[in-house]
Amino acid sequence: MMRRQTILFVGSIDLEELIRAFKDLGIEIAQEEATKLLQRMDQDGSLKISYDEWRDFLLYAPSTNLLDIIEYWHHTTYMDIGEDIGVPEEFTKGEMVSGMWWRHLVSGGIAGAVSRTGTAPLDRIKVYLQVHGTRHCNIMSCFRYMLREGGISSLWRGNGINVLKIGPETALKFMAYEQVKRAIKADNETRELGLYERFCAGSLAGGISQSAIYPLEVLKTRLALRKTGEFDGMVDAAKKIYKQGGLRSFYRGYVPNLIGILPYAGIDLAVYETLKNSYLRTHDKKEQPPFWILLLCGTASSTAGQVCSYPLALVRTRLQAEIAPDRSLNTMLGVFKDILNREGIRGLYRGLTPNFLKVAPAVSISYVVYEHFRQALGVNMT
Repeated sequence: MMRRQTILFVGSIDLEELIRAFKDLGIEIAQEEATKLLQRMDQDGSLKISYDEWRDFLLYAPSTNLLDIIEYWHHTTYMDIGEDIGVPEEFTKGEMVSGMWWRHLVSGGIAGAVSRTGTAPLDRIKVYLQVHGTRHCNIMSCFRYMLREGGISSLWRGNGINVLKIGPETALKFMAYEQVKRAIKADNETRELGLYERFCAGSLAGGISQSAIYPLEVLKTRLALRKTGEFDGMVDAAKKIYKQGGLRSFYRGYVPNLIGILPYAGIDLAVYETLKNSYLRTHDKKEQPPFWILLLCGTASSTAGQVCSYPLALVRTRLQAEIAPDRSLNTMLGVFKDILNREGIRGLYRGLTPNFLKVAPAVSISYVVYEHFRQALGVNMT
């Protein structure tokens, strides 16, 4: 047993003894958290902890604070690369009660705002290539055109609304994810969701949040593509778009956007879990993967998700831009056929290069900003 932060082992301790020991220290730990902690320390698969296993675990722990040790392996850093349609971060019951969850979300939101602003020029070039790209149009020619047309500040067109939508999108997705998780778990609140269940919950939550904020997506695209003097700001742009086609204009491209959530969320989650588990199988399981491993896993999984869902994202953007005078080209299938007829398969990946180029700086900026704000808000976690 463990009392007054002193460990006394007689043989070994099991799950119930571990929970009681933390309770004696004044720390309430949920059964699911205790199970994860036990599994991290258990080296021989006995589901009991010997003195040697406990000692070895603490030798590798990065903190002497028990609360830090409990949360040591729990979180992967919230990353935002401007394609926020993956599966939301999960929080334990203790974090929900203590209020730590909103601190993580606020830190992630601020990190996302800074990283999106830092990579906004690449994002605008991507949107321009998606809509106006041809065989003779490339990143540098787009960059030079934007500078000539509107100066350096024009590279950040559409960024204001892109940052503004982080808050409501994250909040809606988080709340929807929690509700869907409860529905899946039914009466067994302590059960941990499996990979497929997380995929379903994440996809549903993404669909709900995207449906609610989709008009902002359309507004962001139109602002990013605008010419100097076309709109006087967000409100003026919204009024003109509404006048042009009514409420329906704010949901152009909605169907391919909704369909795109499934491959993105599914592949992103599956690749991330596969890479992370592969690392754990070949390394010491007592140690949480270092942050750069999590960064690589996150970057690779997001990249894989984007590659598979990118054609749908491109079609969505073209529909949002509303540039085709021919009505037959104003549908998802019409745009797909037109691109394939004129440019082939390659045309479905216009703008993919700047999208890839922004991943590394976006993830790096997100990580640094997230860490600083996490600490400022009092989230003590390694």
